[in-house]
Amino acid sequence: MTTRPRILCLGAMLWDLIGRSPAPLLPGADMPGRITRQPGGVALNVALALARQGLTPAMLSAVGRDAPGEALVAEVGRRGVETRWLWRHGGLATDSYLAIESPDGLVAAIADARALETAGTAILAPLRDGRLGDPARPWRGTLVLDGNLTEPVLAEITRDPCLAGADLRIVPASPDKAARLRMLIDHPRAIFHLNRAEAEALAGRSLPDAARAAEAVVALGARRVLVTDGARPAADAAQGAPTLADTPPPVAALRVTGAGDAFLAAHLAAESRGAGRAEALTQALRAASAHVSGKDQPCIP
Repeated sequence: MTTRPRILCLGAMLWDLIGRSPAPLLPGADMPGRITRQPGGVALNVALALARQGLTPAMLSAVGRDAPGEALVAEVGRRGVETRWLWRHGGLATDSYLAIESPDGLVAAIADARALETAGTAILAPLRDGRLGDPARPWRGTLVLDGNLTEPVLAEITRDPCLAGADLRIVPASPDKAARLRMLIDHPRAIFHLNRAEAEALAGRSLPDAARAAEAVVALGARRVLVTDGARPAADAAQGAPTLADTPPPVAALRVTGAGDAFLAAHLAAESRGAGRAEALTQALRAASAHVSGKDQPCIP
């Protein structure tokens, strides 16, 4: 068997097409700005950030065999992410994400994830057929999974014996997708990474800050929850432990897409190297601020 990776990122792998305006946008506005293309998707964003942290993650996702898919696989591999276990299909277009951002943040976005949705549980095959694991030799490590996965795939993950030894890092991808993750709320090996809006969607009510939001999701049964809140303090709440909070370094925001993914990756990397809860939270906030300021990686025009 090929050496098993210790970190798998399961979910969206696509091209991000992001338009940024230097001025606030109103509905129907037609403004000058800059449009960039870069590898994206929540799971892939985390994998790329982990690779920048010196780790060697692998992707489990769906990518077409079209020209954009070939270019995406090549670019991701060049950046240090393992792609050999992807589900590839010649009859599907590679997924894409279109976002509009202004200085105030995300204005609107559309995610076309038809390849990932069509693949369904087929993207789990390497964990079952012996390439990465099987029921007799379950894969063990950290599995980052995102809310772009369909509910049937998430349901399979909750009961699959091939994942009984996996530690889960869960990120919803958006407040609208948070509800589908409720089936994992009491998973004994799961850590939730949320922004305040996603935590509010899970809790079903408005919450005044990240600490209260994290504690509300823990009260639902989650073992541990980290919540970010833009430039305001972030929090780490856990069953049977005090809630921690820290404030991100102030920076000029040049982009917002992917900030939470950079936070998750840096937090996971810090803890994998032995950092305690407080230090891991601080390092994660620094990484998210670096991403927002545009200092962590280039885009592909």
